[in-house]
Amino acid sequence: MQLVGGLLYKCYKVLLLQSSYLQMDGYSVYELLNKIMPEITLVNCMAHARREFHKALENDHDRASTAMKKIQALYLIEESAREDGLNHEQRLVLRQEEALPVWKDLVKWLGEQQAQVLPKSQIGQAIAYSLRRKEALGRYLTDGELEIDNNLVENAMRPVAIGRKNYLFAGNHEAAQRNAMIYTLIHACKLHGVNPEVWLEDVLCRLHNHSMQRLEELLPHHWQPLQPGLKADPPRSEAET
Repeated sequence: MQLVGGLLYKCYKVLLLQSSYLQMDGYSVYELLNKIMPEITLVNCMAHARREFHKALENDHDRASTAMKKIQALYLIEESAREDGLNHEQRLVLRQEEALPVWKDLVKWLGEQQAQVLPKSQIGQAIAYSLRRKEALGRYLTDGELEIDNNLVENAMRPVAIGRKNYLFAGNHEAAQRNAMIYTLIHACKLHGVNPEVWLEDVLCRLHNHSMQRLEELLPHHWQPLQPGLKADPPRSEAET
């Protein structure tokens, strides 16, 4: 168990220390984390910003719908990049040429509208949400590897929410941390086309004689199975189970 815990902890540290970006919603805890760990660059989620304006439609339909249309223009550029199969470098060029002017126009417009609405109104709060986070919201425009939102991550986290309802209690903080690490490892397998069940069986069988200093070799994105062909075995879909 010590080796298993060591692998999980090593994975956690590698993911934390090697990630220079953290994409998230507007939860204030992330800003506190950024103060503690300034090496992490925050990237806000455009989908969450759009959600605030959607909630403000009944309060001020004209302003809220205008903001949503401007945000939609940014998403259409991202859709174009996906359809054209652009790589990260090409996507950055496209964003700088087409999305950056749209974003600057949106920020300018929001600043003008903020002076004309009540701060505590739903539209006022939606505008303030985006303006307070304008640097982090627009950060995806500076790096082609970044996404405009974290919807992919949120979709991947849905099983976590289901699991939380199923078992409700983790027992203690250490157990909760290990649960989070296991979820991270399993989803890393899925991202890299590795069958989680095959990976876990292979890794558990090798841990007893594997060097603690080389645990990174067993992480899903570095893993090479002892038996050829194991990695190509895809995880079964829910429809097949």
